[in-house]
Amino acid sequence: MTKPIRGARDMLLVVDIQYDFCPEGALAVPRGDEVIDPINRLARQFQHVVLTQDWHPPGHQSFASAHAGRKPYDTVALAYGSQILWPDHCVQATPGAAFHNDLQIPHAELVLRKGYHREIDSYSAFYENDRTTPTGLSGYLRERGFTRVILAGLAFDFCVRYSAEDAHAAGFEVVVIEDACRAIDVAGSVAATRRSLAERNIACVTGDDFQ
Repeated sequence: MTKPIRGARDMLLVVDIQYDFCPEGALAVPRGDEVIDPINRLARQFQHVVLTQDWHPPGHQSFASAHAGRKPYDTVALAYGSQILWPDHCVQATPGAAFHNDLQIPHAELVLRKGYHREIDSYSAFYENDRTTPTGLSGYLRERGFTRVILAGLAFDFCVRYSAEDAHAAGFEVVVIEDACRAIDVAGSVAATRRSLAERNIACVTGDDFQ
């Protein structure tokens, strides 16, 4: 493994590199598999890496199939607010929920599963979509002394975006490696993501430009 060159207080957060988000997956992010090689190269530069894994029970409330008469990408009001409905994806212990075999980060120190509460979706690695239920990641990072979170993965305009925003709100310095991300782009979500990150002064850089 390449000797890590990033700081001891840096954590690389690799978001949802799972088969269902890659081509031919149940909720395929266009060209999602293109991020795997850049992420593998990036991870070799970090001593500390966390992986997130979408991990839904069957019949999750974010699935269109759980709502009679609804179809994927419809929006509904749930108890915690507006929710886009998705195709069934990343169902626990199914092949689609598995990490892609080409993802090679054996030194990852934590796998954080999210979205396992049936009644609440979870985009962010820090909070469920009710915006009040924490995953515990902030505490983990603080207890270990990390001060900067660097993000890459799928999808740029959902799980990467909300993880970046929540990391920023929790007081961490945040950087998004944009060429190691791919987007879904639902109803202008990419443009909205760029605006939101810019408003928070969250840096979006390429892997070559990352310092």
